[in-house]
Amino acid sequence: MTETNDTVEADRAIKTKHRKMWALGDYPAVATQLIPDLGPALVKACGVRSGQRVLDIAAGSGNAAIPAALAGASVVASDLTPELLQSGRALAAERGAELEWREADAEALPFADGEFDTVMSCVGIMFAPHHRAAADELIRVCRPGGTIGLINWTPEGFIGQMFATMKPYAPKPPPGAQPPPLWGQEDHVRDLLGDRVTDVEARRQTVRVDRFRKPEDFREYFKTNYGPTIATYRNIAEDPDRVAALDRDLDALAQRHGGGVDNVVMDWEYLLFTAPKRG
Repeated sequence: MTETNDTVEADRAIKTKHRKMWALGDYPAVATQLIPDLGPALVKACGVRSGQRVLDIAAGSGNAAIPAALAGASVVASDLTPELLQSGRALAAERGAELEWREADAEALPFADGEFDTVMSCVGIMFAPHHRAAADELIRVCRPGGTIGLINWTPEGFIGQMFATMKPYAPKPPPGAQPPPLWGQEDHVRDLLGDRVTDVEARRQTVRVDRFRKPEDFREYFKTNYGPTIATYRNIAEDPDRVAALDRDLDALAQRHGGGVDNVVMDWEYLLFTAPKRG
């Protein structure tokens, strides 16, 4: 087997693992119950309007894609995980939104150069393992003068810190994979996109999450519904001491960010990044 074939097989294995991870639990519930405002915020920031052709990369169940379609755009929602697309179709039907759903790898999109007026991703593309490959595709499929729009969790914010908390317990990442929260650093995104964009607007904002009464409620919710958390617990399932340690670490994280042990209210920080593709 040649080195090229080795690389192809390794990439296929990574993507298979990611696809299975995001099919665990109930990510559509997480998106609709905890962060329903993020998708509409991204659509508004991108200036999506009727008549535009829009691509949502790593769209999940359509948190941003469905609002874009309801704004009158012609939308393609793409994601690596077919189970999420299936949920998205059902949610779109409930809301009366018409859009196209495509299974697609963010690092190898099946679309033509410059096909879309707006290319966006709401806490999605950040989980593609190879950041530069995903950024290159993000730029490639956007027309010159079109809009790039991203919402990504910051490393310092709650979700970024949750991934840092889980890291010692999680499976070792594959060679070459980069940490998702790097996409929440403005300098990192600017470096990825380079001079292919202009007039960058980047600002850190927060979304308030007040669903959980106690830190343990947050922890159990994520252990049940959020694929990366489920996968991390499965990795240590045979070691009760490590499971208990991760329980304590996640409870402590929620307590720090939520202001105490009762009536936990958290403000999750994200980076909102928009820029036109250079003409």
